[in-house]
This record gives sequence, C-alpha cells and structure tokens, in this order.
Amino acid sequence: MFLWGTATAAYQIEGAVAEDGRGASIWDTFSHDPGRTRDGHTGDVACDHYHRWREDVALMSGLGVNAYRFSVAWTRVLPDGSGAVNAKGLDFYERLVDGLLEAGVTPVPTLFHWDLPQALEDRGGWLSRDVSGLFAEYAAVVGERLADRVPMWITLNEPFIHMAFGYGLGIHAPGRALLLDALPVAHHQLLGHGLAVQALRAAGAREVAITNNCTPVWPASGAEEDVAAAAAYDTLHNRLFNDPVLLGAYPDLTAFGIRPDGAAGEGPELSSVLGVRDGDLAVISAPLDGLGVNYYNPTRISAPADDGLPFTDAGVTGYPTTAFGWPVVPDGLRELLTGLRDRYGEALPPVYVTENGCSQADEPTPEGVVDDPERIAFLRDHIAAVERARAEGVDVRGYFVWSLLDNFEWAEGYHQRFGLVHVDFAGGKRTPKASYHWYREHIAAALRP
Repeated sequence: MFLWGTATAAYQIEGAVAEDGRGASIWDTFSHDPGRTRDGHTGDVACDHYHRWREDVALMSGLGVNAYRFSVAWTRVLPDGSGAVNAKGLDFYERLVDGLLEAGVTPVPTLFHWDLPQALEDRGGWLSRDVSGLFAEYAAVVGERLADRVPMWITLNEPFIHMAFGYGLGIHAPGRALLLDALPVAHHQLLGHGLAVQALRAAGAREVAITNNCTPVWPASGAEEDVAAAAAYDTLHNRLFNDPVLLGAYPDLTAFGIRPDGAAGEGPELSSVLGVRDGDLAVISAPLDGLGVNYYNPTRISAPADDGLPFTDAGVTGYPTTAFGWPVVPDGLRELLTGLRDRYGEALPPVYVTENGCSQADEPTPEGVVDDPERIAFLRDHIAAVERARAEGVDVRGYFVWSLLDNFEWAEGYHQRFGLVHVDFAGGKRTPKASYHWYREHIAAALRP
C-alpha cells in the first residue's frame, strides 16, 4: 500500500523541554545562546505537542493520512544520552504510537532528527566515534519497547545537513564552524546508522530505512570548471551519504584534497580523514528496506571562489520561490528520483519521499480561514512529479508532506510556516489550512478502490 503521510520532528513541535525527566539537547543549548536563532526563538514550547498530541492525532485522522513520520527525542528516553532509561519518556512515545494505530495511522519514527543529547556533545558529539555505539544502544531501548507495533523505522534524518550546518558552518546546533574538518561527523553518523540497524533488527523491527536530504546538482554552465565543481558538490551532498549505505564504499573525495586509500600522491587518505576502520563499511551497508529522500529544490553550482571549497553555490534562478526564498522546481523531484535509480540500479531499495513541502506566509483571515493556494500548487505539482517518476519505473512507495503543523523552523525560529495546519504560537490554536483540505481530498481519491 502506498503511504500518504505527513511529517514532524520532536524539537520542532513537542515543547515541554523540562518535563517528565527529559534531558537537555544541543538545540536547547544552541537556541538559548543569544544570536543563534532569529529573534532568539527557542523550542521550549513550540507547538506543545507533548500535551496536545491527541488533538494532533485527531487532525491526522481527519486528514486521512495512513502514515505519520515523527521523531523520538533521544533525551526523553536517555536524558544523558546513555545510562539510565527515563520510563516517562518511553511511555509518551508508546501512548503516541498506540493512539496513531487506533486512528488507523501507521507510525514511522525517526530516531535522530538533529537533537543530540547535550551530555554527548560535551563528550565530542558526532566527532566522537563513541557516539555511534551509544546511538545503537538508544535504538535498542526504543526498539525493544515499540518494535512489535511499529512496522517501519528510520535511523537518521538528513545526516548531510546536520554535518554541514551543525558542524561545518555553525548555523545549526551545536554551532561548530569546522568546514572540512567536520567530515568525521559523516562517518560517525553513518556508522551509528549501521549499528542502529543491527539493534533494531535484533529488537524485531520489520523494516528499517535512512532518510537523506538529496538535491539534483546543476552546473552553472557547460564550462569544464563548472561541471567539475558541480560534480564535487554532488559528491559531498549526495554521494557521501548514499554511496556507503547502498554500495558499501565512500566516493572519491579527491576534489577536497583527500586521496583514495592506498593511492599515491599528496594529502591525507580518506580513511584517516573520516576515521574509517576495518569492518565499518560492512556495518554501514547492511541491507535496508527503504531509502527516505527529502527534496526541496535543486542546487546550481559554479567554479570555486577563494574560500577553500571546490565549488560555489550559484543559486537557482528563473523559478518562483517560497517564503524561505527556495526555488520551486517540481520536476527536480522527478529528476532526483530517476537519477537515484540510474546511479544505484538494483542496489536502490524502495524509495519514500519522506519530506516535501514549502514555507508560505500564512495568516488566518478575520473569519479564521487560512487560504494557501501556493502550497496547494506546490503539493499538486510535486505529487505529479512523483507519479511521473513512478511511471518511469522508480519504485516509490510513499509521500510525506512537510509538515503537519507550523513549527519551530530551527535557526529561523517561528518565521517560516510549512504546516498544513496553522498554529497560533501564542496560544497553540490549530487551524487547518486550505492545503489540508486539498491534501485530504487527494488522498481520499488516491486510496479509493
């Protein structure tokens, strides 16, 4: 059955950051550091989903989705990242899972959506190999409680974005600006994924996937230097996180001054830079039941500027944009999906579009109506792109709109609204938007016998 769903993340919606034994995450620390987020916004309350989850499940039931992708807050389950289990945290997710099942909605939990326990960041964060093993221990705890009722699990969400924004550029938590010295974060996240796959399987999980943020990469021109720069960016953004999982090998990082293991030449070897040990890639490339793909827009790349990187983001122009300024290119999703099939062939498992959506400046009218025709057009055209990819032979088995609710949009705070449901952040009132009703009708038609 095709999964029609919507998605959220724990820190973006739950709130209740100091209740029932929850520990501090890096986003608690980062958002309270002055100047890190727009207008100093934090996720302390967010959408108050922790207290209003029944209302939100009822919204999903009314929407007609048959799946819901959410994330588990590591610090609700293990407040210090390891050690003593917080029973109240596990109880919350058990109540949520049972409530979803009673509503006819398949729960699809993601174990890590960027909210690393602060206690583990204090020990090095994802720069430390130890965190990979601790992530697997956390996966085992959650899996042992819920695997009997959860058919599909996702280990990591967008490890590229977490590495690049959190450790490379410092614009997300934990706020480190290490540039290419952040590359070990890639390997340690992927190793954590592989070890978590083992832990979830041992706990009885039926299906396990990973979600990567992927982008079609376009050279700014046909010039040789632009084509080479685009290939370098594609390697960093897409292949660095897909190749090890699907092919059991890292891509060539020569463009970044890193030589393949055993190859003659200058520069450090790949394994020494990333911290790869014997057997790691076998763990990382354990067979999966799905690949989650998050798509928002293509990326246009030109020859490098003088900043030490082998590429420059030239910007995608000539298309309408969202409130975030992101270009709206629906056919880029078809291009991405067919490109994954062409690149990975039989190694590509079934694909799920685990995030796709847009930010718009949505506000209720005096009558309480939220009309968002731009989002309706966005969803209509991107779903059509998925259908074209399926017609071209790509095994796509699900589509999840980002997001169910307007929420805390990371460094942008509450300034970007992605939800099918409008949230009044002052009081928490939920108001389904016109896009919510459109999506409900689309799902009903799609699921009709």
